[in-house]
This record gives sequence, structure tokens and C-alpha cells, in this order.
Amino acid sequence: MPGDVFAQLSIVMIIAAAIAYLMRLLRQPMIVAYILSGIVIGPSALHLVSATDAFEAFSQLGIALLLFIIGLELSFEVIKKLGKPVFLTAMTILFTVGTVGFLIGLAFSFTLVEAVLIGLAMFFSSTIIIAKMLSDKKEITRLNGQIAVGVILLDDIVATFALMFVSANSKGSLDAIDIALLICKGILTVCVLALLSIKVLPRVARTVARSQELLFLFALAWGFGVATVVNYIGFSIEIGALFAGVALAHLPYTVQIGARLKPLRDFFLIIFFISLGEHLVINNLVAVLVPAIIISVVVLILKPISVMLSLGLLGYTKRTSFKTGINLSQISEFSIILIVLAVSAGVVSPELSAIITLVALITITVSAYLMQYDNALYHKFEKHLSLFERSSAVNVRQHQSVYPLVLVGYRNGGQQYLHTFRGLKKKFVVVDYDPEVIESLERNQIDFMYGDASDPELLAELNVDKIKLLVNTVRDHDLNLSVARYVLRRNPKAVMVCYSSNYTQAAELYQAGVSYVILPHFIGSERLNNFISSHGISKEGFDNYREKHMLKIGKTALHSNSDDL
Repeated sequence: MPGDVFAQLSIVMIIAAAIAYLMRLLRQPMIVAYILSGIVIGPSALHLVSATDAFEAFSQLGIALLLFIIGLELSFEVIKKLGKPVFLTAMTILFTVGTVGFLIGLAFSFTLVEAVLIGLAMFFSSTIIIAKMLSDKKEITRLNGQIAVGVILLDDIVATFALMFVSANSKGSLDAIDIALLICKGILTVCVLALLSIKVLPRVARTVARSQELLFLFALAWGFGVATVVNYIGFSIEIGALFAGVALAHLPYTVQIGARLKPLRDFFLIIFFISLGEHLVINNLVAVLVPAIIISVVVLILKPISVMLSLGLLGYTKRTSFKTGINLSQISEFSIILIVLAVSAGVVSPELSAIITLVALITITVSAYLMQYDNALYHKFEKHLSLFERSSAVNVRQHQSVYPLVLVGYRNGGQQYLHTFRGLKKKFVVVDYDPEVIESLERNQIDFMYGDASDPELLAELNVDKIKLLVNTVRDHDLNLSVARYVLRRNPKAVMVCYSSNYTQAAELYQAGVSYVILPHFIGSERLNNFISSHGISKEGFDNYREKHMLKIGKTALHSNSDDL
């Protein structure tokens, strides 16, 4: 009954809130709190949920919303540029981790088919865990985040075909025509979405964007609609929702759409993680413990090493390789689904299902901690990671030079600072990790450094002791604080300007020695208050102020378009 679902949901939320509060006090990742909540309410403990169909539907909504919002932050151009590292990284993981998993299966006397499925289950990484952690840490658009998302997208495609093979095997037949048809459907879907993205969606979005409510409803309809169609074709909801978001990524309304969808996403995702913990039921723990621990250790260690080897050979820095490897250091919810389907088809033994379920619990929990503290871990092991970095490692950086003026982050009004820097007639450089920005800067012959400003190696290349002015437009407080401490410790005379979203963070930045902290909402209010104090409420005064503002905006936009920056 609906009332029962509401009552069960209420109890689940109360328990989850209590456990999350406790974990917050202990400074533990929230994902761990949600999974632990699921174990507590599930059959292994209190067994409080009977409306499993309703909770499963809630979970799918959370998955769709999460992947849709991630898609809004990507684009076809970024996916195309990262195609090579994504493909080679995925293939390296499949070969190394898959092979070791296969050998482990044979060592524990599993059948040939079971050993193959163990290797395949170890290959997959969790789309939901990775996407959630990257989103929380605001690293979806960073290089390591983009590569990780690309790899799990490829994982999902491979998982789709793996599930189809297992399902076909259970029926005693494997139709090559069905496989070819599914591939053709996938290619046709991508082409149709690309065409709609270019020709139709911009016009529709301009119309619906006149109303915030209509824009919100349109985004939901488009995201869920595409996910449903793609799922009906034969691919996963994750792939459909991600592609739906990518199709909208080039539109100017993505920030508004994402901001409105995130609270809804967070609620349903909590249900997903609780459901994940609820389904982690293991009857014979002793029998499966040893193989589960061995497989978990291999996943947690060999996966990151495989990623670092692959990206290192391609010329990426050890920091990017390390963080990407940490992101992928778990098995997927697809791994559990694959083995459960194989058990129901009579292809593998129930014991293997228990092993993979326990491996999922161990690796997802541990990887959540690893991703939470990846920067600290990198600094701890940095000296030992040079093995995974070529001497010419990359990241398209310019030769080391002295720049009195430095701009960190270009997207948030950076073009205005470039106009000012040009007027000062001093050398300047732009630091950014967005491939599109770097391409545009290179095209316009503007000096740049491609990388993450939180990377000490990159900051060292800036010759910070020679910097006169550093402007940081990034709104990440932890990054701003670390950059300020690094630069001002080595060059106390440098003028540093950065952005902040609230007064508490601004105060902390001032204590770190920052020269000026920009609070965008405060600046707008301050200017308007000064204007009102000087001119009163004269309509003529406001009209003159408006004309000057419009003229300035028009000149800036014209200059920006002429530079393509």
C-alpha cells in the first residue's frame, strides 16, 4: 500500500540521517554512511523494507539524474579528444586485471566460465560511486575526472554486451544478428542525438528557458525520455541519461538545469546507496572471505597501477594518472548484476555471487576513502610515482619562463582580466585544465600552462617568487587556500586576488595572506548601495548608469567574440 511505502521510506530516512550524522562527526565519507544504513535496514539486520519495487524505482531515478547532470558538464568535443586515453586505459585494465582475475578463479578451482566472469567482474568500475564522488569534489570537469567518466562509460557498454551474452547463454543460443543489430541501434541513437543536439534542441531550449519551471520540466522530460528509449533499445539507463545530458551540454542553460536538478538527485541517490547496502547479503561469510579479500586487494592495487602505466605511457603527469587510478579502484554494481544473472541462468555457482558481492562491499567502501583523501595520498607517495611518468610528461605545458602576471582559471570572467593584463604590458600566463580553453588560448597565441593549479609541480613551474600579481577565478575554496599558502609562503610580496562564495571562507583566505577576496554578490550590492547613496532614487540617474553599464558590456562582448575568448 502507498502508506506502507511512505512509512518505510520515513523510517529509512531517519536511520540514514542518524548514521550519516555519526559518520559526519567521525569525518567519514557519506557514501559509506548510506551503504552502512542499507546493511542495517536490510535482511542482514533489521529487515525493515518490504516495498522493494518502489525503492528500486527510486534508485533508478537517482542513477538517471546523476548521469544526466554529469552529461551536462561534458560535451562531444571533450569525449572525442579523450577517446585515445580512455580506450587504451580501459583495454589495459581489461588485459591486466581481467587476466589476473581469470587466474585467481582457476587457482580457487572455479570452472573456466566462472574464471572468465570473475575477470570481467573485476574489470568494471562503479559508475555511480565514481560519478557521485567526482561530483561532490567538483572534479567532473578536471582531466582526471573526464578520463575516469570516459572509462566507466566504456565499461557500461562492455557490460551491456556481457549481460547479453550471459542471457543468451542461459537460453542455449547466441545470435550474432542480435549483437550486430544492437551495435547498429547504438550508432543510430548517437547520430540521432547529435542531430537533435545541433538542429532542434537549441531552438526548443530558447523557448522553454523563458520560464524556469518549464525549463526544469523540459530537462526532466528530455533526460528521462532519452534514458528510457536507450534502455528500451538494449543499453543501460546510465548510458541513456549520460548521452541525454551530453546532448544539452553546449547550451547556455546547463548551469540552471543542473542547479535545479541536484537536490532531487541527492534524495534519490541516497535511496540508491541504501538499497545497495541492503542487497549486500552474504550467508556463508567464512567460505567466501579468503577469495573475496584476495580479489579485493588485486582490484584496489592492480587497477590503479594499470591506469598509471597506461596514462604514463601516453604522457600524462603522475598526478593525473594517480588520481584517475584511484577513481577506478573498485568493482561495479554491474559486476553484481552480471554474476547474479549468471547464477539464475545456472552458469555459475551461488558461491561466486557471494564472493563478488563481498568484493563489491569491500572495494566500494575502501575506494570511497581513497577518493576522499586522494590529494593527501598523492603527496605521501609522490616521490615513488615517478616510475609512472615520462620525462617529457606532458600536459602541453610551455617552457619554463617568468610571468609577473598569472591568471588561474579562465571560464569565470577570465577574458576581462586578459584585457587588463594586456593594458599593463607585462608578460602573463593563463593556467587552466579545460582542453577547450587550452585550444582556444593556443589558437590566439596566449601563453598558457595546462594542468591543475592544486598540483605543486605546476606551481613550481610558475616561478612563484617572481610573480607580481596572481588572480585566481576558481571558486573552489580548498584549492584557493592551498594555492595561496604555496605562493605567499614563497613570495610574501605577491599580490593575490581570488574568489569566494561566503564570508567565512573569505575570512580564512584573508588570514592566509590573500590581498583581496572577491565576493561576487557582495560587490554587486556594494556598488549599487554606493550609487543609491550618491544619486538617491532618481530615475534619470539610474537610466544614465544603465546606459554606461550596457555600453561597457557591449564593448566587452564584442572584444571577447573577436578574440574567440
